[in-house]
Amino acid sequence: MDIILLIQAVIMGIVEGITEFLPISSTGYLILSADVMGFWTKEKVDLFVVVVQLGAILAVIYDYWGRLWQALMGLLTGKAEGMTNPRQLGLSLIVATIPVMIVGFTFADEIKAYLFNPIVVAIMLIIGGLLIFYVEKCPKTVIAEEAEDVSMKTALMIGLLQCLALIPGTSRSGATIIGALWLGVSRKASAEFSFFLGIPVIVGAALLDLIKHGDVLTNSEDWLVLGVGTVVSFIVALLCIRLLVAWVSRRDFTIFAWLRIITGVIVLVAAWGFGYQMAG
Repeated sequence: MDIILLIQAVIMGIVEGITEFLPISSTGYLILSADVMGFWTKEKVDLFVVVVQLGAILAVIYDYWGRLWQALMGLLTGKAEGMTNPRQLGLSLIVATIPVMIVGFTFADEIKAYLFNPIVVAIMLIIGGLLIFYVEKCPKTVIAEEAEDVSMKTALMIGLLQCLALIPGTSRSGATIIGALWLGVSRKASAEFSFFLGIPVIVGAALLDLIKHGDVLTNSEDWLVLGVGTVVSFIVALLCIRLLVAWVSRRDFTIFAWLRIITGVIVLVAAWGFGYQMAG
């Protein structure tokens, strides 16, 4: 058993749990972390980066089980306690999921082959940071106070913006949360809608990747490493979800814009001035 590899898996799980629901790109930071630590082979890292997100999204399901169950019942029966339009959230999540499922299923292998590297991550971190500054400087009139109030038209726009997150460094949470704010969704509702939207997207992507590329895990130790990272990401994400909701209810995302830009610049400087090598 390679103890160093397990320690690296724990670190990767911590990175995933902290970054998954922040607008800073969990995939981007996972790729950078793996590259810096020399974690695993590229094929195994590519699979790990996608599947470890299951842990974080399971934390959402655990923490919001009551509302998710109500949304499901509302979608199936048209009745849900406390909801004036019980089918709204379920339908909006379905509509928002369709674009990324189509694009991701069609181009997943090409995206991983050509865009999963630190330089692309750095560039997208910087671009995303600048977009956060723009949205925060130009606030919109709120048209949806709660995630259940997001219309199907708004959901479709959020879903289209989510497709940008297939480029590592963009951030799924960043694209959906900042995109929702730009479209007039409240801060709290933007965060929660992004959490809920991640469930079908992340679960679908992880299962698809396991089916297509699970053969790169050749022994029980490989599966243990993946399992350790996923469990750690679940625990850390569970601690971070409520903190983020509390944060966005009171403050803006400017600090995350600065974090994205600073990280991106550091990576680009390292690549240019110190011969930083891209993974793979």
